[in-house]
Amino acid sequence: MRDLDIRLVPVLNDNYVHLIHDTATGKTACVDPATDAPVIAAARDWGWEISHILVTHPHYDHTDGVPAILDAFPGAAVYGSRHDLGIIPKCDHGVIDGDVIDVGAARATVLDVPGHTVHHVAYHFADAHAVFVGDTLFSLGCGRLFGGTAEQMWASLKKLRALPGRTRVYPAHEYTNANADFALTVDPDNPDLQARADAVLKLREAGEPTIPVAMDMEARTNPFLRCDVPSFMAHLGMGDGDPAKVFAELRSRKDTF
Repeated sequence: MRDLDIRLVPVLNDNYVHLIHDTATGKTACVDPATDAPVIAAARDWGWEISHILVTHPHYDHTDGVPAILDAFPGAAVYGSRHDLGIIPKCDHGVIDGDVIDVGAARATVLDVPGHTVHHVAYHFADAHAVFVGDTLFSLGCGRLFGGTAEQMWASLKKLRALPGRTRVYPAHEYTNANADFALTVDPDNPDLQARADAVLKLREAGEPTIPVAMDMEARTNPFLRCDVPSFMAHLGMGDGDPAKVFAELRSRKDTF
């Protein structure tokens, strides 16, 4: 396993900016900088120089910190979807599915995971068993559809679900407790979900983050990853349905929950 030191910087109301430090080389990546001052302060407190900025999609609460972080750490390279060049501030490295980014001795593979937005990517550090998913996948939930389609999002969620079960999932928001409330309304008899919801509540009451979370836990408990599970489909009254349509129904229910 690649020796990466991954730390969360809470910012705004519920965002996380992830800092990924390769201890072998000192290179440090920053994922989805929603703002700048707390991120710059954290990096300097830890003695880290930000060398890479990895952006999953161009929403402001994932990009607003880019210009000031570049001022603080000149020479850092900014990566984002090739389709969003000119939209993501200062982005000089457009990437597509399958591209590889070296952060020192660590290596990330770009995954195309549209749905929340028309163009959205994730960064998979396979050797470190970690994936940074932006707003495509949340613990016990997923992103709203802002430009992408239900079919795109379902395909993206399946792609992420197919990663090894030990993969740690790093979303960009702390939504897990609210997501659990909804998940329990559509999958109330799932004992793994019940246990996860209890654990999440205790973490939040203690002021602790609920992420990262292992992909195998998400696959068992996140209703948006279970849209092709026959027993779950039957519970929703869509046992003979297309999983993409099951997802669309589930997303519609969550949007008005």
